[in-house]
This record gives sequence, C-alpha cells and structure tokens, in this order.
Amino acid sequence: MAGLSEGLVYVDEHLVVLDKPAGLLAVPGRGEDKQDCLSARAQALWPDALVVHRLDMATSGLFLMGRGIHMQRVLGRAFAERAVDKRYEAVVAGAMGEAGTAGVIDLPLAADWPNRPLQKVDPVHGRPGTTRWEVLALQGDTTRLALEPVTGRTHQLRVHLQAIGHPILGDPLYAPPPWRQRAPRLLLHACALQLAHPASGEPLSFASTVPF
Repeated sequence: MAGLSEGLVYVDEHLVVLDKPAGLLAVPGRGEDKQDCLSARAQALWPDALVVHRLDMATSGLFLMGRGIHMQRVLGRAFAERAVDKRYEAVVAGAMGEAGTAGVIDLPLAADWPNRPLQKVDPVHGRPGTTRWEVLALQGDTTRLALEPVTGRTHQLRVHLQAIGHPILGDPLYAPPPWRQRAPRLLLHACALQLAHPASGEPLSFASTVPF
C-alpha cells in the first residue's frame, strides 16, 4: 500500500480514482513477482474496488475503479460506448508542427504474436484504432502532444505515434535506442478524465499534473 494515500484522487461509495506512478503495474501480471500492483493496493483499502480499464505499466496517470460488480459494469459500459473522455500528454521524437497543429491517426492494430507483448499496425487483421492529437509545444527536436484515444486498443498511443515516425521518448518497446535513451521513463501520462457519475449522472472531471 506504499504511496497509495498520496495517489488517491477521489473516492466515494461508487468509484475510486487513483494516480498511478510509472513503473507500477495497474493489474497483477503472471508470476509471484508481478502481484504488487495498483489495483491490489487499492483493494487492500477498498475490497470491493474492481478494475474497469488498464494503463500500461510504463504509463502514469489517472486510473478508475468501480466499487462492486454493478458499478464495474456501468463504468465498463461507459468506456465501451466511448462516454468517458480520456486525455493524455506525451513528448515525442521530432517536430509535428506549430502549437495548435492537430490531426488524427487512424490505423488498425493487432497483437504481434511472435513478439508479444508488442502490438503492430495490421491493415488485414487489425481492429480499428483512432487517436486524435494536438501539438502543445515544440521543444527542440521533440514535440509535446495532447492525445485523445478514441478507441482503446492495447499500446494504442505508443504504436500509433511510432507508426507515423514520432515514437514517444523513453518507450522501451517501440522507440529506437536514441529516443528510448532520451528519457528515464516513458513520457506518457493520463492527465484528464471526464465522465458521468455512474450513480447520479453528475459530470465528473479529474486532472493529474504531468510529471515531466
């Protein structure tokens, strides 16, 4: 449970919102050495807290859990129906235009089975993947981006940006070594989350300061 109190963003009888640090699993992995994770730490305090969505181990930021099976299903349905607005911030290789430049990446994604856990762009067998992006600032030979994943494929933001030639700095899976070594961690953070409260319907908005 170390550090969880500092990472608590919001809690009520229906849901919990936490701020996950980079390098901590969101859910348990395979093996005894991969059981410590954010969801397990949360369940030590709120035993009815159940996972609704995932964040990569290397990604930091806002993580939502539903309290009880019913709330988990309601929130899961909201994610599936794209009723949850998720925003990320990242620093990527290269210049992607002036501040305010925006675009959409629309590339189908699938598991790269021989190279698991990697994912890949796959026009034949891939599931649709859509990411909206906007330039926040140019920073030398890198770009700070705001990102909105319209779909929620595994590693979507990381693969989409790598596929268009702008891998995320510090990405151990998808960035070439020079860009991987430019940062001590993956520079990707889930910074904003907006949704309707699963019980009352009231609008909820959460934000997390970008740590890089």
